[in-house]
Amino acid sequence: MKGTKTVLLPRLTKILEEIGGNIRLARLRRKLTTEQIAERAGISRSTLWQIEKGLPSVSLGTYAQVLFILGLEKDLQLIAKDDVLGRKLQDADLSIGKRASKK
Repeated sequence: MKGTKTVLLPRLTKILEEIGGNIRLARLRRKLTTEQIAERAGISRSTLWQIEKGLPSVSLGTYAQVLFILGLEKDLQLIAKDDVLGRKLQDADLSIGKRASKK
């Protein structure tokens, strides 16, 4: 929905800002300009600026496209890879069957 502002908890805002900062550092290490990345990703320079600031209004797909351009798309595969809480909840819900007799 256009015109609505995404409101995040402060912790999530900080995480997005860190991701944006990491993307910016990756671009600078590769000595690529904002124009080069924006053109290759098919986005505007202002959208790239929003990504590098970690703004939540940019779609995850656009973040992914920029990561791909930087050669960091495999980082996306690490998201929710080790779901410790989910595994604990799953294990707690497992029912333990009867043991077999000792014949």
